[in-house]
Amino acid sequence: MTLPTPAPRRLARCRWLPRSLAAALFIVIAGCASAPPAPGMPPMGTNPADPWEAFNRKIFAFNDALDEAILKPVATAWRDNVPELVRRGVDNVLGNIGDLWSAANHLLQGKLQTGTEMTIRFVTNTVFGFGGLLDIATEARLPRRSEDFGQTLGRWGVGPGPYVVLPLYGPRTVRDTFGLAADWPFEPARLPSTEGGRFAVGAMAVINTRTNLLSASDLLNQVALDRYTFLRDAYLQKRLDAVYDGAPPMETFEDEDPDKPKK
Repeated sequence: MTLPTPAPRRLARCRWLPRSLAAALFIVIAGCASAPPAPGMPPMGTNPADPWEAFNRKIFAFNDALDEAILKPVATAWRDNVPELVRRGVDNVLGNIGDLWSAANHLLQGKLQTGTEMTIRFVTNTVFGFGGLLDIATEARLPRRSEDFGQTLGRWGVGPGPYVVLPLYGPRTVRDTFGLAADWPFEPARLPSTEGGRFAVGAMAVINTRTNLLSASDLLNQVALDRYTFLRDAYLQKRLDAVYDGAPPMETFEDEDPDKPKK
């Protein structure tokens, strides 16, 4: 006769379960074949913005495999089988939830006008757009200007730090990784009161985001010689433009004297 496991031992096993899953995930990532640079590309680790390129490429390969096996097929099925009106409604609701946190980040950056406009946009779509199901604010010339806490940190002088690829989340910088931790409590998946509801909303947000990127990813596969390098450079440039609202400072070089008149 087998005696039941004492309650304290069962609790101990539960506490160790997340650590075991994290260790298993790390082993999977470490075992993935990294995506090597394409012929003619600079060797790994030579880009000063990406000193962890060797490890980043392993995580990139893991994310890529997961996307090809699960995310892309699900997103394609969602696009091909769900009516556009429903997909647009889901996209509008998720975007409207994000608009409130964007408004807060505008205000945290001292952008009072755009922060006020984003607040009005959120209230308009929430009240008159049935919780954001309809995007009335855009028609009223209140466009979406998304901001996150990583941009807020950059606005106040925090440097981007090294480029890093996170499991599941993809490209980031060290600054944006810290910003992600601040953004997380305001994600749509945090709204439901039950674990099942949070999982459903989070999954829907991931599917919606991946669906919106289907055309871009297909084009990337056609034109990019080295997908890792292309995505890294595009991400870093996009974030630089986002922090400076599309007007980043001019790049200077060490051997260039700014006081020397140009010929």
